[in-house]
Amino acid sequence: MPSSRFSRSTPPQAESRISAFVGQSASAAAVRRLVKKVATSETSVLILGESGTGKEIVARELHLRSHRCDGPFVPVNCGAIPADLLESELFGHEKGAFTGALSARQGRFELAEGGTLFLDEIGDMPLPMQVKLLRVLQERCFERVGSAVTRHSNVRIVAATHQDLETRVEDGRFRADLYYRLAVFPIDIPPLRERRDDIPLLIEHFCDKLPESGLQPVHFDQAARRALQAYNWPGNVRELANLVERMAILHEDGGVGLAQLPARLLEGLPDGSLEALEVASVDSGGPVRSRLTDTATEASLGQVDDLKAYLADVEQSLLLQALQESDWVVAQAAKRLNLRRTTMVEKMRKLGISRAEAVSES
Repeated sequence: MPSSRFSRSTPPQAESRISAFVGQSASAAAVRRLVKKVATSETSVLILGESGTGKEIVARELHLRSHRCDGPFVPVNCGAIPADLLESELFGHEKGAFTGALSARQGRFELAEGGTLFLDEIGDMPLPMQVKLLRVLQERCFERVGSAVTRHSNVRIVAATHQDLETRVEDGRFRADLYYRLAVFPIDIPPLRERRDDIPLLIEHFCDKLPESGLQPVHFDQAARRALQAYNWPGNVRELANLVERMAILHEDGGVGLAQLPARLLEGLPDGSLEALEVASVDSGGPVRSRLTDTATEASLGQVDDLKAYLADVEQSLLLQALQESDWVVAQAAKRLNLRRTTMVEKMRKLGISRAEAVSES
């Protein structure tokens, strides 16, 4: 049973921290909605999704929104630990329990006490270990390897897999009773190719995080962003994050267009899309960069009654054009104008520029 110290409302600090699953698509919103519904319960959750979709991010958000948020979040990859070591890794061992056990050691269940234990790649867990895990889920107790002392466990289990567990149950490779224990509340994470509208937001999100790695945000032009939206992303969000970081390292002094994207990515685009993107890239010709010069050339002194108002109009026009060409991704629009993102936001506020206002006037 959960400790009585757990309250029945979402911890307020969780509201400010649960933002890692980025996206405005219907599928991303559905994931966040499910997380919010189940987080404050003690129900076991099974997160399903391809590799790289963000299953651990969702598990961490479940923890942060739960009554256990002040307790530990302990992840363990069941597929990365040899079968003969997995029991010791999960339940711990006593000194001398086996060759090499020179001292007693806590397992992941003890380390996660009062918090959340995240069992990633649960589909790879060997059948003998599945029996022992089932016992912990049913009885909330276990023994360390080499010990007869029963220890009680107060952890919430969140599991994840990229495999079809129902098929593995049918094939006899996964216990049906354990599956039904874990899959009380399944959450399906969609692959990135099914939420393409989220890609511009994800690019901005990863660019904003680059300074944490000592890198500067990199600008992707419109053609490059469209190429990224057309690509199928077999590695999902993790592949996109790695690409943004790689581009920031290789092109720290300039932007990223089609020519800078990896050949492997361009070769993976749907038939005909690369040619269309190349034409669009040539036709665009960087209009924002030339707009100010064109405007100044076209204006004559007699047409300018109020220089301050005239310059404000020009600035507003340039900001709007940059935002439209960047699909209203503020960081990218700021890059086009060689502005800091915070400066861009302040100028938008002063000039009353918003996407909703622009749409209503169009």
